[in-house]
Amino acid sequence: MAAVIQELEHHANRDRQRTRLTRTIFVAVALGSTSLYAAFTIAPLVARDVGASRAWSGVPGAISVVGTALGSALLSVVMARRGRRTGLGLGWAIGVAGAIGAVVAVSRSSFVGLLVAMGLIGMAHAANQLSRFAAADLHPEARRPSVLGWVVWASTIGAALGPSLLGLGKATAGTLDISPLSGGFLVALVFYIAALACAAAMRPDPTELAQPDADEPRDSVGLRAIGRFPHVQAAVVIMIVGQVTMVLIMTMTPLHISEHGHGVGVVGLVMSSHLVGMFAFAPLIGKLVGRIGSLKAATIGMALLTLAAMGAAAAPADNGYAIGAALFLLGLGWCFGFVAGSALLTSGLGYAQRIRLQGGVDGVVWTSSAVASLGSGVVLDAWGYSTLALIGGGIVVASLALVAGGKLQLEPATAG
Repeated sequence: MAAVIQELEHHANRDRQRTRLTRTIFVAVALGSTSLYAAFTIAPLVARDVGASRAWSGVPGAISVVGTALGSALLSVVMARRGRRTGLGLGWAIGVAGAIGAVVAVSRSSFVGLLVAMGLIGMAHAANQLSRFAAADLHPEARRPSVLGWVVWASTIGAALGPSLLGLGKATAGTLDISPLSGGFLVALVFYIAALACAAAMRPDPTELAQPDADEPRDSVGLRAIGRFPHVQAAVVIMIVGQVTMVLIMTMTPLHISEHGHGVGVVGLVMSSHLVGMFAFAPLIGKLVGRIGSLKAATIGMALLTLAAMGAAAAPADNGYAIGAALFLLGLGWCFGFVAGSALLTSGLGYAQRIRLQGGVDGVVWTSSAVASLGSGVVLDAWGYSTLALIGGGIVVASLALVAGGKLQLEPATAG
């Protein structure tokens, strides 16, 4: 009897630890996301200020996305070998270095320095992204979509705070007698330090408390073979479409509205509406994914992305409200696909396989969106913002055709 009681107490203690770790990860993602979105919003304006042409203004964003792709691969390897805590901590430490480097780059009007700093900040964002899997894997498979939704929702805090703190960052930079545009990176520095402190508090390591799946394939199954699983292929397509469309339009929106008479405050509010759309409804979307399945949820997301692209293309450049509404729908559509695709990567695999696959898929997704970010400035310069938005919408319509034609589908065992 004593042994049974002791075993129950042990399980209760492990459950409490899982709850505490999930909350710590939630806070860390909120902090890290604040850093990322403060830096990402101000980067195109900084690029223009240090002498980059209009066509090159999207390069810092593209470099940050490349950094996220590289960071996803690097940090997932570290997590597989040293644990989730070490990998996440390394990511946010890189973010601290990137924020410091960005402040220095602005002070020296160095475009190259800005690119290096944004690459490091992008690598730190990989820690924000991979955190969703660290939290989800702490829980049974049936609960993972909901947990994913809540951790993604944590970025709502960063989405609201990051861009809206640009004014405070500007004032702080003025107090320190440095360039006002450094303010966004000062915000990033403070919040990355706080996220790093959260990583240090993740004890025990989330890896030690990861929940196994009821039916896992053999450990001998390699990543190439896993990549042929229908649910993995569907996850890749769903996440790439959402990420590319979102980044293509979002990256150039700050510059577009800034060039039509809107100040930093309006830029921040428009981007905040977009980022709230990306994250605020994630818990509800997570529950919906668990109820109707990933493919149906992703289809809803694609429809919203199409509406958003059409709205952005039609919105008058001087109407911040109309552009903000389109960007909100863009973020909401992305969220459907992101949660649905992520949920597919938390099931049907062993824990070690999940870590490698999750980092690998994130790397592919962010590499594709880097191309979109880089191309966004070229398209904007050559054909304008409306054409840029319509191209994004065309990508989504093509993907919807795949769904309608039955070419994108899941095995029944993994559909829900």
